[in-house]
Amino acid sequence: MTLAIIPARAGSKGIKNKNLTLLDGKPLLYYTIQAAKKAKCIDEIVLSSDGEEILEYGKSQGIQTLKRPSSLSQDDTTSDKVILHTLEFYPQYQNIILLQPTSPFRTTRHIEESFERFKKRNANALISVIAIDNKILKAFILDDQDNLKGICNDFFPFMPRQSLPTCFMSNGAIYIIKSEIFRINPTFLPLNTDYYLMDKQSSLDIDCIDDLINAEQIIKGNIKCYNR
Repeated sequence: MTLAIIPARAGSKGIKNKNLTLLDGKPLLYYTIQAAKKAKCIDEIVLSSDGEEILEYGKSQGIQTLKRPSSLSQDDTTSDKVILHTLEFYPQYQNIILLQPTSPFRTTRHIEESFERFKKRNANALISVIAIDNKILKAFILDDQDNLKGICNDFFPFMPRQSLPTCFMSNGAIYIIKSEIFRINPTFLPLNTDYYLMDKQSSLDIDCIDDLINAEQIIKGNIKCYNR
């Protein structure tokens, strides 16, 4: 059985009350809830929040809600703590899918394809990613003596880019992990972690007003991109 967790705290610095801010006339949270509700791989959805208005909206959408304490709703609260808190109330699920509401263009298809890949490859976890330029591997950092060293090793900075490994970055849209693995070691990157590649537009993460404006422009220019 698989539980989808949607973390949606009330506080937000970039956009006030971000999870309920309107995108094309609907709360940002709506898009993630709808994508999850139509995903056949998900058995139950729970919305974790400290905000009463957010929790009431979740109830209006026909999903489970779980009020979390203010100590788990701070700016520095990490998703692993939210998942562990949720598992205390929903211990029966074997798999967890974390769906952040700031990814409105992550669709049901993305959820189902990523879960199918997760199961087919018998992975312990899966992270949705976007491909990025591998020139980052040629970068330097400073060691504790203030000397330059390669960001990964001391060979990559001097290698041709075509010889460097392919690079990916998490887009924040989908995290899947086996519950028993997560309880033992609450990380999203255990051994045997697979990936699910998404395109740039589907990976749009709403963090600030400019992202919200961009999302509105995408919807007006290509309505199919967010149809479920």
